Amino acid sequence: MANDPLKVIAGVDTHADTHHVAIISEHGKHIADQEFLAVGSGYRKICDFITQFGPVIGVGVEGTGSYGAELGRVLANEGLTVQEINRPNRQARRLRGKSDPLDAYQAAESVLAGRGTSTPKGKNGPVECLRVLRAARVSAMKARTIAVNQIKGILVSAPEPVRSKYRGMSTTQLVPALEHSRPAGTLTDPEYATAMVLKNLATRYRSLDREITQADDQLAEILALHAPMLCDLPGVGTEVASQLLVTMGDNPERIGNEAQFAALTGTAPIPASSGKTTRHRLSHGGDRAAKAAIHHVVVSRMASDQRTKDYIARRTEEGKTKKEIMRCLKRYVSREIYNQLTNPRPAPVITDLRPTRQQLGITLQTASGHFGTWPGTLSRIERGLSRDDALAHEYRTWLAEQNPVKDMS
Repeated sequence: MANDPLKVIAGVDTHADTHHVAIISEHGKHIADQEFLAVGSGYRKICDFITQFGPVIGVGVEGTGSYGAELGRVLANEGLTVQEINRPNRQARRLRGKSDPLDAYQAAESVLAGRGTSTPKGKNGPVECLRVLRAARVSAMKARTIAVNQIKGILVSAPEPVRSKYRGMSTTQLVPALEHSRPAGTLTDPEYATAMVLKNLATRYRSLDREITQADDQLAEILALHAPMLCDLPGVGTEVASQLLVTMGDNPERIGNEAQFAALTGTAPIPASSGKTTRHRLSHGGDRAAKAAIHHVVVSRMASDQRTKDYIARRTEEGKTKKEIMRCLKRYVSREIYNQLTNPRPAPVITDLRPTRQQLGITLQTASGHFGTWPGTLSRIERGLSRDDALAHEYRTWLAEQNPVKDMS
């Protein structure tokens, strides 16, 4: 109809200091473009500029995880539909050239065409807190590794009086010994200078170690409030849980189903057949950190989870290789984690196991001997430090059988 208002689409090319905004109509006609400062007042002007031409269908923003993060939050708070724009097509860029206005118009055209776009992560909730805490923790871990490597490297060529004091010590023994050492001498003495540097490095190591421990405690506190049941899954600890939540973002509804989650975590199987060979491999796309987290879960379960061990034995008999079995396990783990994130279910209660055993006067050695396992394995299950639902169920059933029948006469 002639009186229908003009509907528009905006595209934003983001940079550290400025953002360039372009407006096109719903039919692809270029309407206007303008540059704004990447500051609070500039974001408000961008909102006014976008909405002055008519109803906004959507806004395509480059770099919603970096330069465009705050702009994306501001636009979303104004009720606008924000789309993350993927990297522009290089062939089209070579043909058309590159400039801020061209990139902004291309972002708007991507929204119009529905190609190369995705829903950006929300960065306004507890998951964003997890992300920044993890960033600090990762850098502290790298610095701690560098510090201990420097200590050991310096000790290799240190004067013999220094080397002899710390020869044969493990890292856990070496760091406290160096930290509490009291070097004496002058800076022109190599022995004193070496001992002083080693003490400083050990002090740095202990400081970083405390920083990592504090970050772990803070991550666990947020997880206990935001996703308390995620760590109930076997093999999922604070490190894995926090990474997978960061991968999903504060708006997990942007991931429509568990197949999309598998693609995001790099655990989706894709065909890799050729000729007479029919096989699959895992996708090389997705978040590499999330893929590493799921790999950690699989490795942990292969070592300690009885269900996983039984599955490996069965698939090995079918002729599957270890690599193929791990591929299947990663896909299963991603499905289980997605279901736990979207429909949390608590772990089975195990607090009754230890009191029941102690009431019956049964030792851990006796119980573990019946099941052919280590006493420490049952102890960890009783204390909730590890999870094996099948063994816990068998353990509870066996304890019930040991309970003497009371004479009701």
